[in-house]
Amino acid sequence: MDGSYLIGGQRRTSAQTFQGIEAATGQALPGDFAVTTPEDLALACTLAEQAFDHFRETAPETRATFLETIATALEKRSEAIVARAMLESGLPQGRLNGELGRTTGQLRLFASVVREGDWAGVVIDKALPERAPLPRPDLRSRQIPVGPVAVFGASNFPLAFSVAGGDTASALAAGCPVVVKAHPAHPGTSLLVGQAIAEAVEQCSLPSGTFSLIQEPGYAMGSALVAHPAIKAVGFTGSRSGGLALMAVAAARAEPIPVYAEMSSINPVVLLPAALAARAPELGRAYVASLSLFAGQFCTNPGILIAQTGPDLDRFLAAACEALNAVPPQVMLTPGIASAYDRGIASLTENEGVQVLAAGADGTATCGGARLLVTDGNDFLADPSLTHEVFGPSSLIVRVRDTAQIAQILESLQGQLTATLHLDEADYPLAASLLPILERKAGRILANGWPTGVEVSRSMVHGGPFPATSDPRTTSVGAMAIHRFLRPVCYQAIPDAILPPALKASNPQNLPRREFD
Repeated sequence: MDGSYLIGGQRRTSAQTFQGIEAATGQALPGDFAVTTPEDLALACTLAEQAFDHFRETAPETRATFLETIATALEKRSEAIVARAMLESGLPQGRLNGELGRTTGQLRLFASVVREGDWAGVVIDKALPERAPLPRPDLRSRQIPVGPVAVFGASNFPLAFSVAGGDTASALAAGCPVVVKAHPAHPGTSLLVGQAIAEAVEQCSLPSGTFSLIQEPGYAMGSALVAHPAIKAVGFTGSRSGGLALMAVAAARAEPIPVYAEMSSINPVVLLPAALAARAPELGRAYVASLSLFAGQFCTNPGILIAQTGPDLDRFLAAACEALNAVPPQVMLTPGIASAYDRGIASLTENEGVQVLAAGADGTATCGGARLLVTDGNDFLADPSLTHEVFGPSSLIVRVRDTAQIAQILESLQGQLTATLHLDEADYPLAASLLPILERKAGRILANGWPTGVEVSRSMVHGGPFPATSDPRTTSVGAMAIHRFLRPVCYQAIPDAILPPALKASNPQNLPRREFD
C-alpha cells in the first residue's frame, strides 16, 4: 500500500504523514499515509466542479454501468479490503464480508434505480394555446443533480457507510461528483476502496474529477471541505457534535448548502403487556443479543427499553441479566470510542436514579464491557440526560407504572431513527394508540423485531426527526437516498431542439414521465 491519497483519480503524496491504528491493540500499523494538503483539497473540489456538467448529463445507462463497475472492482479487491478493515476496525471477518456484500449490493441497487428512471421526476404540462382567459405555455420539469457532494466516512461501517457507501453511491447515481473525506481510523481500507472507484472512473471514460479521496489523521480538514464553494451538499454519518459542526460551517457559507447528517439515536423498544406475558424470557435473550451485537456499535442499537413493572417484566429481566453476564468484552472501533463508552457508562452509574442490573466482564482500553441498567419512568422523565446516546454494548430499561406512562415516555423523546413495538393481538388497541406518537418521533417503526438491521431496499427509511438526522424528509439508506442530491427545474416554452434528452418529445432515454393535457 503506497499511502497516497487520490485527487481526480491521481495518486498524490505530501511530506506530512500518519499511520493507521490497530483497533484491538491501539498500536500503530506499519506504513505511512500522506496527509492531503490544503492545495490538493481545493484541487479535488475544483476538479469535481469541472466534471459536473459532463457527468450530470451522462445517460442513465452510463451511470448505471459505472456503479456496477465500481462493485466489480471492489469484489476483485475483497480479500485485501476485508483484511485491512479487520485491523483498522476490530470487526470480524464474517461481519466485514457481509458489509462488503452490502456495499456492492447498494451500488447495484442504485444502478437499477438509475435505469428505471423514476428519480428523474419528469412531468409535462402540455401547452394549451386556446385556453381562456390565458393560454398555458408548454411546461416541463425534471430533477437535476445539485452539484459536487462531500461525503464523510463513518467509523462504525468502514465499507457500507464510507468511501463507496450509500452516500457515495446515491450521489454518483444522481449525477454528482464526489469528494470523500476518509475516516481517520480507516486510512488503508479507504485507500483500497478509493482505488477501486478511481479505476472504475477510468474504465468508464468519465471525467477524472468525478471522484477524489482526501486523508488526514484528524477532523479539521472536514470544515475546509464543506466550506469550499464548489461543494453543494454533504453526506455525513457520525456523532451529533460532528454533524452539528458541519451544519454550522455549511450554514455560514456565502451560499449555504444542505448537510444530510445521520447523528444520534437511542431507538426505543416497547414491550407491550400481552407480548411480555407470552414470551418474556425469549425477549430478554433477544434483547441482549441485539444490544451487544458487534459491541453495540450500531446507530440503531436499542438504547432504551420500556416495559410495565410486574412479574412478567421480572421474568424478562432475569433472562436478560443471565444473557448479559455471559457477554465478553468486545473490541471497539477505536480506543477513543472505547474511552467515550466508558465515560457514558460512568455517567449513568453515577446517576442516583439508575441502577446496574447486570454487567459482563470489565472492558479495557480498547474493549467495551456490556452493561444493563434500569431506571423508573418518573426518574427518566425528570432527567433529560438519561436520553443521551451511549455508543456501545449497553442499554437502559425504563420501568413504567402503567401503559399511560409508556405514551408519556415516548412523547418525551427526541427524534429517533427507529422505534420498536413487541406486541401480540391483545396489544393491538394499545399499539394503535401509540403509533401516531411513533410516527412523529421515528423514521422506521418495527413490530416484533430488533432495530439492529437495516435492509437496503426501495422502501427503507434510515432517517428521522432531529437529532437522529439533520433533515427528517430524507433517508441515507435505500433507493430514496438519491433524492437528497437532486433538485427540480422547470422549462417553460423551451424549443424541443434544445431541451435536455430527458424532456424531449421523442424521450430518447425512455424515462417514465407524467403528462397532463
